[in-house]
Amino acid sequence: MMFSSHDKTKKDAFVNRSKAARDQRNLGKQQEKAAVKIQAIVRSYLVIVKLRNQIRNETDNVLKSSARLTGVGLFQAIRRFLFIFQEDKDKERFHLICKTCLESMEDKNAKIWYIYPALTKDWALLWITQLKILLVICCRYLKKLKPASGSDSKLISIYLGMIAKFTDCNSWNISLIKGGEKWKPSLSLLCKSILVHLEKNEFYSSLRDLTLSGLCRNDPALRSTQLAAILTLSLRVAEGSGFNEKSMKLFQLNMMSIPGLFLHVTNLSPQTLDLVKQYTLFSRSLQFLNTGNNWSSVFETLRGNYSLCLLANLIYFIDIDKEAFKSNIPEFLSGVTKILADLRSFVSKDKSSLASWHPIFGWYKETCDSQLNSSIRHVTKQLQVLWKRSTIEVLFQSLPPLQLDAEKATAKNKAVDGRKKLLARLITGRFTSRQETNLSSPEVVQIRNTCVMFELVLNSLSQLKMDVLTGLSFNEEFLLRLLKFLQELGPDGGLSLILSYVSSESSQMSTSIQSLLILFCDCCSHLIPIVDDYEMYEQQKPFSLEDLTALSGFLNTLNYKLLWNRPRAKKNAEMVNLLDNTDNMLSSVYQLLMLIYDRDSRRRFTPENHWLIKELKISLFKSELSTGKPRAIEILQMIPHIVPHRERVKIFRNLVQQDKMSLGISNDQDDFSASCIFVKVRRNQLLEDGYKQLSKIPIQKLKATIKIKFVNEYGLDEAGIDQDGVFKEFLEETIKQAFNPQLNLFKLTENQRLYPSPTSCIHDNHLALFEFVGKMLGKAVYEGIVVDVPFAPFFLSLLLSRQHSALYSSIDELPSFDPDLYKNLNYVKNYEGDLTDLGLTFSFDEDFLGKVITHDLKPGGSCVDVTDENKISYIHLMAHYKMCVQLRDQSRAFFHGFREFIQHDWLGIFSGPELQKLISGDSTSLDVSDLRANTTYYGGYHNKHRVINWLWEIVEKDFNESEKSAFLKFVTSCSKPPLLGFAHLRPEFSIRCVETTDDEDEGDSVGSVVRGFFNIGRRKVSASRLPTSSTCFNLLKLPNYARKEILREKLRYAIQSHSGFELS
Repeated sequence: MMFSSHDKTKKDAFVNRSKAARDQRNLGKQQEKAAVKIQAIVRSYLVIVKLRNQIRNETDNVLKSSARLTGVGLFQAIRRFLFIFQEDKDKERFHLICKTCLESMEDKNAKIWYIYPALTKDWALLWITQLKILLVICCRYLKKLKPASGSDSKLISIYLGMIAKFTDCNSWNISLIKGGEKWKPSLSLLCKSILVHLEKNEFYSSLRDLTLSGLCRNDPALRSTQLAAILTLSLRVAEGSGFNEKSMKLFQLNMMSIPGLFLHVTNLSPQTLDLVKQYTLFSRSLQFLNTGNNWSSVFETLRGNYSLCLLANLIYFIDIDKEAFKSNIPEFLSGVTKILADLRSFVSKDKSSLASWHPIFGWYKETCDSQLNSSIRHVTKQLQVLWKRSTIEVLFQSLPPLQLDAEKATAKNKAVDGRKKLLARLITGRFTSRQETNLSSPEVVQIRNTCVMFELVLNSLSQLKMDVLTGLSFNEEFLLRLLKFLQELGPDGGLSLILSYVSSESSQMSTSIQSLLILFCDCCSHLIPIVDDYEMYEQQKPFSLEDLTALSGFLNTLNYKLLWNRPRAKKNAEMVNLLDNTDNMLSSVYQLLMLIYDRDSRRRFTPENHWLIKELKISLFKSELSTGKPRAIEILQMIPHIVPHRERVKIFRNLVQQDKMSLGISNDQDDFSASCIFVKVRRNQLLEDGYKQLSKIPIQKLKATIKIKFVNEYGLDEAGIDQDGVFKEFLEETIKQAFNPQLNLFKLTENQRLYPSPTSCIHDNHLALFEFVGKMLGKAVYEGIVVDVPFAPFFLSLLLSRQHSALYSSIDELPSFDPDLYKNLNYVKNYEGDLTDLGLTFSFDEDFLGKVITHDLKPGGSCVDVTDENKISYIHLMAHYKMCVQLRDQSRAFFHGFREFIQHDWLGIFSGPELQKLISGDSTSLDVSDLRANTTYYGGYHNKHRVINWLWEIVEKDFNESEKSAFLKFVTSCSKPPLLGFAHLRPEFSIRCVETTDDEDEGDSVGSVVRGFFNIGRRKVSASRLPTSSTCFNLLKLPNYARKEILREKLRYAIQSHSGFELS
């Protein structure tokens, strides 16, 4: 071993020391290099700062020098400045540079102009590059400036002026230079090059941000010159690119989508609109939107909110350039329809987690941009141009005139005759001079496409629907012409064409025909509720009554066919689309149909059986209804009037019977039935005792049999067994007392019709009483007991929940409540002067139990004056308050009790007058033969008995209609017969001879008949004795008079004197 371990240790230590020394030297070198580098950076920074400060000072001296700068000198100074330019630190200097450049262009010496270097060979290219940089910087500053700020507004004017000045060579005084005209072509190319460069460098986005900041406010902050410059520059840039697709897309995205742009331009800088017309911007925009997928690409960027703004600006062009609009109608319809179709895809029918509220769309599947909130009114105003009268006249100019020939068109009186009964002839096919219109002719296609567009407007801009419909239905002539156009479509007429489409499962109706019908129906549905009774029935506006009769016949048949024949299963996307289209048409047709039907139900103008559908086979319908077929159920729910009233009453009674069966209630329950209820009431305290004992009983038990025991005034039980008759008497007397106006639960109109009293609160428990009375009336209807309770028509509408329908108009029902108020409101409606002279507000004072109370018709109504613009709203709000709002609590309590027995769906199959019949019986005259066929005789009487023959002869031949009603009321307590005839009267009607006692009564037995014929056991009757009745049993107690004259006299006296148990 050459080296010892000690030597090896020394060696390792030496190596380590050498390595450490080497590392230390390397670290020193690195530190030295780092120090040098840091020093270099610091020196560089200090040099740059020094240089920047030096150049800034030089620039400041140049800009502030009193000596005039030449164009080349200014160019060189700016060139040095741009070398050290910092956007955030050099704002003021850049502003001064731009100002200096602009001022130089006003000098008469061309060498002073900033553009002078462009005219030299040495500096031209460098100057062009510099100018592009300057203008791009101007755009960047514009993007950040706020027009509402005074200081920023000045800068905006300078930067816009800079861009405007140096992109238009015509503003340069080249003519001052000798031979300057030869420069113009080259300078024009130069400006186009600059414009293209700006287009590529956020020029449009800068102008957009600036304009949005200045216009998306309650009051625009941009000056008229600034707005004019923005629009001019944007058009100039687009022109520089030859209005190619790229530049048009940028213009649509950045300028056309600015909310209310052209409305503000019209108000602030109308002279700028001449430039818009000069560039034919309207037709260029339509051409771009209708080419290929251009609109789709725009919509993907803008989405819903700003696409709406683009649509509004496009529509506003109608007012800006009327001639261009008239010559581009097909393109306009196509473009607007495309936009609306995409907007509708974002509209949500209901509120959801993905939808937010939009003031124009309603529930919308996109968040509304907060920047747009203050501009919505401007956008709305632009959109309204689409349905203003002049626009409608242009779009529908091809509609056929109302007159049948040229002579009627020139004679005013004949024109009126030409209008009369027009619809009746159109719909029934008796329009002998009808001209067939080709479905594919340009005029027809334009009208059809217009209807498609307006249907999309109604479906998309849901919050403007009322405004749109008001504009469309500005007069009835438009609606008549529209219907006439529809009738003339095709060889057999459009209405026949529609019916043939819905009758066949194989054929499909075109979208435009559907839209045409939907638009007509929606307009009529909007116009008719505004018309009062005098206008509709006396003046016959908007349509004659014969017109309405014919129109309703068509709509009734169409509605039936749509429900009966439409497909039910959604199998594929095409079927889903078909069903959606059918649903839209059904909704509009149904709305107008029910509007006319409700008017007719309230005041009849159609012939008998007008609403019945002959094609509907009742046996098939009832069979499908019993098996739960959807189409039969829909028919009964939506248009029950096409089913005969008698059949609907039978359906109603079947529903009641099914309800009883489900509860285990039989019609012949005895006194020992577990569900039978026994109640004892005092005869002189019927309402109070009935309320205390029955109001807290569960409804299931109330629907069962109720046995009544009367207690007389001495506290003793009255004799007699309740075989439904005593309960009927209790029910009738209870209802009679409850509806007595003296109790002040109900009041009477001038026509002696009942409605809840607004001052019923004088009773502490008035709402509980209303609910109890509702239950008792519901029990009567449930059991088929007719009671003579005539309700006011408006209250029946409330009971049917018609006030919640979009079709319901409170003013229509007002005459049945307060004729004087109706006249006063009509006076306001037709007042020709200034309504503010009347001093009306949306409030009224009322004397309530000696205290004057002010009621606001809407929040803050006492501070809102009634004017010509809001008078229709005032009239409807007043009527609604009087009939609905002030009676709301009482009505709700009554309806709640009534509907505990009679389900709301059951009521839906009847109209208001039909519901009154259900409660009080049929209003038809007494059918004596039907009553006689359903009469039972006791005490020796029989159907052939001479007194009985005299009785029926007297009632049928000698009594007038009022006496027949009085006779029926005398024996049954109700003046009207049962809806299904006397076979359904419970208890059944009977006549008893009062000569025999109850123990001797054998009814119509053989012995009774024989004794009656041969006068066996006949006792002499006093000639002074009157017929009496027991209405609880529907029983007539008739003495056996000797002569017919005596019977006639006594019976007439009895029914007129209201004789009963106590009068004999």
